[in-house]
Amino acid sequence: MNYFDSKDLARFAEVGTFRKELMDKFFEYYGKVTGEDGALTKREKSLIALAVAHTLKCPYCIDAYTTTCLETGSNPDQMTEAIHVAASMAAGIILVHGTQMLGHLEQAGAA
Repeated sequence: MNYFDSKDLARFAEVGTFRKELMDKFFEYYGKVTGEDGALTKREKSLIALAVAHTLKCPYCIDAYTTTCLETGSNPDQMTEAIHVAASMAAGIILVHGTQMLGHLEQAGAA
């Protein structure tokens, strides 16, 4: 079995087969947060979602939000820039934790 199959995205709602009320609550929340304009437009939310999908390495979300970004008016340059923002954030988050290493090095007398 292939772990990632793009056809599985269409089966997402089936995750609620055994506890439908929980999945219904998720979809209600998800739809409210991502599916309509608020303080952020749906286009802006889609770009954020695309960046998060790449950060968390979800191929299903990458597929879905690439499509949603295009449907809501984003262009490939904006989408690419969004994932570069996510990549730079991930790199910065990793590097800032280097301060913990520095602290340990200082305590050990190695710095």
